[in-house]
Amino acid sequence: MRLVRFRRPGGGEAPVLGGVVGGDSVAALRPALAAAMRAAGEPDRAAAAIPEDMVALIGDEAAMVAAARALAFAARPESAGLRVPLGAVELLAPLRPGKILGVGRNYAEHAKEVGGPAQAAPRIFLKPSSAVAGPGCTVRIPKAVTKPDYEAELGVVIGRAARDVPEGVALEHVAGYVALNDVSAREFQFDVSPPQTSFAKGMDGFCPIGPWLATADEVGEPWRLAVRCWLNGELVQEGNTAEMIFPVPRLIAYLSRYVTLEPGDLIATGTPAGSGAFRDPPRWLRPGDRLRIEVERVGVLEHAIG
Repeated sequence: MRLVRFRRPGGGEAPVLGGVVGGDSVAALRPALAAAMRAAGEPDRAAAAIPEDMVALIGDEAAMVAAARALAFAARPESAGLRVPLGAVELLAPLRPGKILGVGRNYAEHAKEVGGPAQAAPRIFLKPSSAVAGPGCTVRIPKAVTKPDYEAELGVVIGRAARDVPEGVALEHVAGYVALNDVSAREFQFDVSPPQTSFAKGMDGFCPIGPWLATADEVGEPWRLAVRCWLNGELVQEGNTAEMIFPVPRLIAYLSRYVTLEPGDLIATGTPAGSGAFRDPPRWLRPGDRLRIEVERVGVLEHAIG
């Protein structure tokens, strides 16, 4: 499934949980499940069992099964009335994570361009949930920031609580994946002592995610997913999750030794080579820039800089 939070543009109504149907439409989960239950002769009041909060949804196995049933029904030819064209809705950030754990220098070529000794363990930083922004947003760079940068990444969303999880079963705790831009104010990361990595990456809007949450069964194993970034139409990053120094299961196992991972938590797994700080000359983001981040089998996230 590709799960979304959406609302009709200008409608002002509360966000609705839904899913992508057929690649070009969305359907709200609760009405679709109610219609499916009526068609099966079941009381449709049970459709309220689907929560209207993404974190609550992905943490409830029964609700996820109900969501799959709803979207399967919405895909039927006779269910056209349940579907709305994707272009007619405003997609929002698919969830607001409880916590965001970032991983630095996790791609071999990126680690090489940054420099420094080889890593024996992942480099972890934190981003606050207030950094989250949705697809199509405009990330407002604070006026005092002089070196804003981009980092295309695979985001991993936890679906089952994980504490001291062995690497071999770590993927069982994953609800799904998002495309992510780890926007960074590099002067706080590289020009001050000591470095302030979490602050550099934690400013308002510095974590656009989306365009939806692609569930784990939709994506499959995350071993070999292309990760690309375009800046104003120019391809500036191109890598593959096969190049990760610490793959997704190892990251989950490592983090869960020290922190309980809860449903809705987000892991930003690192970026390939090519971000602006390491170009010659450096290429900083500017108002009016447009970014397109693509993670294979997950989705395409686009947003602007303001």
